[in-house]
Parts: sequence; structure tokens; C-alpha cells
Amino acid sequence: MTTAPVLDPARTALLVMDCQPAILAGLAEDGREALIGRLEGAVGAVRAAGGTVAHVRVGFTEADWAAIPDTNRAFAAVARHRALHHEDPATAFPPRLAPRDGDLVVRKTRFGALSTTDLDRLLRERGITTLVVSGVSTSGVVLSTVLDAADRDYRLLVLSDGVADPDPDVQDVLLRRVLPSRAQVLDTAALRALLRSDDRA
Repeated sequence: MTTAPVLDPARTALLVMDCQPAILAGLAEDGREALIGRLEGAVGAVRAAGGTVAHVRVGFTEADWAAIPDTNRAFAAVARHRALHHEDPATAFPPRLAPRDGDLVVRKTRFGALSTTDLDRLLRERGITTLVVSGVSTSGVVLSTVLDAADRDYRLLVLSDGVADPDPDVQDVLLRRVLPSRAQVLDTAALRALLRSDDRA
């Protein structure tokens, strides 16, 4: 196992992605609550260290649905069923992970956090060079965001216990075989330790 990179909190952002009731519903209830608890702790640690927290959610307007072509295998059904309306409570942030002043907040209309938002610009305006990636699902927003962000030359960390997928076999393959080619995989305890070691430096 490789050593996690030293973190400069001022240049680090924790991405909390798609942690919305409609998406979390795909997980078992006990796993869902445990995940939110771990993410709540990670958010608090990053804020306390002076890092940035970026909240990403998926939600659609009428215009967004109309812009989805039938050829889009993943999202054409979303448009047909008028699912995930951006004002639906099922697409809101859970209270325990609610944004605070100073956080970044974006709404997306595809899997990745960067492709249909201005998040890349907002991060670069703050001098962010390292992204700590978390959220649901690992095979959706996490994978898409990591691949895109790697191409944009961000340093990437993925929280192994801060991501989840309805399919445990897919989760395992992605964390062990796929994501390590683009990102350092570590757990939330290791992230807190990195943030504390930076404070001692």
C-alpha cells in the first residue's frame, strides 16, 4: 500500500456527492446511516483544518429533461419519468450534511461532478489542487468524477469508507482494481490523521 500524500488543507477540497434521499435509498438503511455518520465526521475534520467542502447533488429542471437525448442510456429514462426534479425533497441535502457558509454547492445533470457544473472553475479560483472524493454511488458519480478530475490533473484521494454502491461486488472491484490507478484510496480515519499531521507541522 502506498503512502498517502501530505495534505495542504488550503488547497484541498472534500467532495460530498449525491448524498440525497433519492440516491441513498438504494443502500441498506444501516449502511446509509453509517455512511452519513462517517461523512459528517470527515466534513467536520476538513472544515476544522481550513479545507473546502464542496456539495454536489443531481437534480433536473424541465429544460434539463428536454435536453437529454434518447441515445443517453443512463439518463433518457430519468427524462421520460420526470425523475429527480431539483425542487423535490428527495434531491435535497440531508440535514447532517447540509452546506454551510463558505462551502461550495453545485447541481449537476449527469454522473460526473465536473462535466455539467462550474465546479472546476470554483475550485481553481480557490487554488484547490487536491480533491478528496466521497459519495454515492461508487460506480456512478465517484467513478465518473475521478476519471474526469484525473484528466484535469487534480491530485485525488478516494475515501474507501466514504463511498458506497448498491452492488457490493462492483464496490469491491472499483476500490481495489480500478480507482487506485487514478487516486490514492484511504479511509476517513487516515484522512483525519493526515489533517492532524498537517496541523502539527
